[in-house]
This record gives sequence, structure tokens and C-alpha cells, in this order.
Amino acid sequence: MPMHEKINYVEYPSRNLEATKAFFQAAFGWSFADYGPEYAAFSDQGLDGGFFQSDTAASTDNGSALIVFYSARLEETQARITAAGGRIVRPIFAFPGGRRFHFTEPGGNEFAVWSE
Repeated sequence: MPMHEKINYVEYPSRNLEATKAFFQAAFGWSFADYGPEYAAFSDQGLDGGFFQSDTAASTDNGSALIVFYSARLEETQARITAAGGRIVRPIFAFPGGRRFHFTEPGGNEFAVWSE
């Protein structure tokens, strides 16, 4: 059951909805429920959400919020992301509390992955 006044869902644009879906299926094993040709929802990934067809993409360069994944095996996750067609836009770097990298998926959106 959704919790009152808590974050419940996230929506992201995608310049190429089919490529975005294929990327997340290959890199993370996600499945999608399609709601017409311009929207696909995902669930059970820590936070439910969806992608919608758009001419824009989310990037920290343009002020977008950043969704950050956790990985117990950072290099292994990075290799799966690149094998699935993701592009590393900030290589692994240290920060207080761990290490992380940023990537874009084929639809243009930026995400990050961190580990201890």
C-alpha cells in the first residue's frame, strides 16, 4: 500500500522508448508493462515508475534529479551496463562513503551506480 505523502513513483522521458526498455531488460533484468506506444511502466525495482516517449532526456547537466542504483559489485555492474549499450559518462570515482560512476542509457537519461 502506498505510504501517505512519501515518494511513490518516478517517471522519466526517453528519446527512444524501445531502446530504453531493451537496455534495462538486458542490464538489470527489468520487465515492463506497456500502456500504449509511448509509455512503459516498471515495478519491483526499489521504486516503481515508467518511461514516456519524449524529445528530451534527464541529465544532471540540465538540472535533473539523479536516480542512483546500489551495487555490491560495482565493476561487474558497470560491465553489464556497457554490454547492454549504456555509455559511461563519469568513470568510477571515490566519494565520502564509497565509489560510484554515472552512465546514460540509449534513451539519453543519466543514472548513477554506487557501492561501498
